[in-house]
Amino acid sequence: MMKETQRPVIVWFRQDLRADDHPALHAASQGGRVVIPVFIWHPQSEGGWPAGGASKWWLHHSLVELGKTLSKLGAPLILRQGAPEKVLVEIAKATGAAGVHCSMRYEPCAAVQDAVVRKELLAAGVSFAAHSGTLLHDPLIIRTGTGVPYKVYTPFAKAHRAAMSSDPPLVAPKILKPHAIAIRSEAVEDLALLPEIDWATTMRSWWQPGEAGARKRLSSFTEKKADSYGVNRDIPAEDGSSRLGAHLHWGEISPRRIWHEVSKSSTASTVGAQKYLAEILWRDFAYHVMSNFPRTADYPLRPEFERFPWEPSSARLKAWQRGETGYPIVDAGMRQLWATGWMHNRVRMIVASFLVKHLLQDWRHGARWFWDTLVDADLSSNSLGWQWSAGCGADAAPYFRIFNPILQGEKFDSQGTYVREWIPELARMPSEFIHQPWNTPPLLLLQAGVELGRNYPAPIVDHVTARNRALAALSAFGKS
Repeated sequence: MMKETQRPVIVWFRQDLRADDHPALHAASQGGRVVIPVFIWHPQSEGGWPAGGASKWWLHHSLVELGKTLSKLGAPLILRQGAPEKVLVEIAKATGAAGVHCSMRYEPCAAVQDAVVRKELLAAGVSFAAHSGTLLHDPLIIRTGTGVPYKVYTPFAKAHRAAMSSDPPLVAPKILKPHAIAIRSEAVEDLALLPEIDWATTMRSWWQPGEAGARKRLSSFTEKKADSYGVNRDIPAEDGSSRLGAHLHWGEISPRRIWHEVSKSSTASTVGAQKYLAEILWRDFAYHVMSNFPRTADYPLRPEFERFPWEPSSARLKAWQRGETGYPIVDAGMRQLWATGWMHNRVRMIVASFLVKHLLQDWRHGARWFWDTLVDADLSSNSLGWQWSAGCGADAAPYFRIFNPILQGEKFDSQGTYVREWIPELARMPSEFIHQPWNTPPLLLLQAGVELGRNYPAPIVDHVTARNRALAALSAFGKS
């Protein structure tokens, strides 16, 4: 009979689609044991919300790249569909696997799922081990001096840095020992992750899903962009951010690898690099909030906001989704999102504020739209961001802070470069009027070829009127 230490082990890949700095893979491959890499497609398991179209497009290509990586190491990736607890028990019985290793997940749905998986595996005589690796620090451990979870970022970041390990990232295994028998696997095409209608042309030119693409983008950022990140991160026409969000979400690169590479780079001490590291901590903060307050995926952290007097309007919501609000910086962002699966961070704040305050639409409608259209859709970060904009979450902007889309456009896209790229019908507009075409002299509009209400919409709401309406709603809400 084969000794326990000689029996194969399964590595269950989820949102950790890489070989580098992978504690679960590292632990499983120790001692030369046979490693069986497995990915199980079960849509509801991807955080509790069925994965959106852009995320599934990314996942398809990421799985292709992970399959290539693991095959080169010696152990092919096994793809299956179904309930993870059933699939893992089935594979363990068929292969004689002694245990399952995986990376920890922290979304509320994932925690429930892991408990079910653990129970079913142990009942079948198979061990289960979940390893850290998707975050810098376990979000359930860091606490305030009174022992409660943080709701404000700054003290959280201070405590987080104090508790952070100085251990370097783990290197990828040089070789993986495969199972002696062939194990049934589905093809990635069988998972039906790609859209039936090919809308991803621009996305393909923008992104390189997979571990190699993540490392390439990180290298480019540390060498060329990190030192200027503090300024350029707010200029949507500049390629000034790392664009690592989707790579992080699917675990093609670890936050520890990012922290290590940025910290040891020649620009590590610059304001830009330190600001970027603070943003990596924001991601951990989002998971800290979601893990400790699991209802925030669907409900405001501040429960009194359940009474907020939203004004549901499918017409307003649709205009916002399509980039047809009549406010160029808002529309440019929404069109960039639809074309590329991504939107510049500054513009994300502008369009979110516009939806919840100018249009008085429930923040959850925006969160759902972003979830379906962003390649970097992440349940924790998405919920934190939208609740921040709506004023109902952790460390949130006060509700009375209402972004002026005209001034925001003029400040961060002063020449209209970003707007012209994504709204070609405004390409010939004078820069001084491009963020408020309704105030443009008629002759200049004619020369620019713009007809408001015909080839570009008139504003869906008046800024001053909408601002006053939002403040009135807040006032009435506060007195209710």
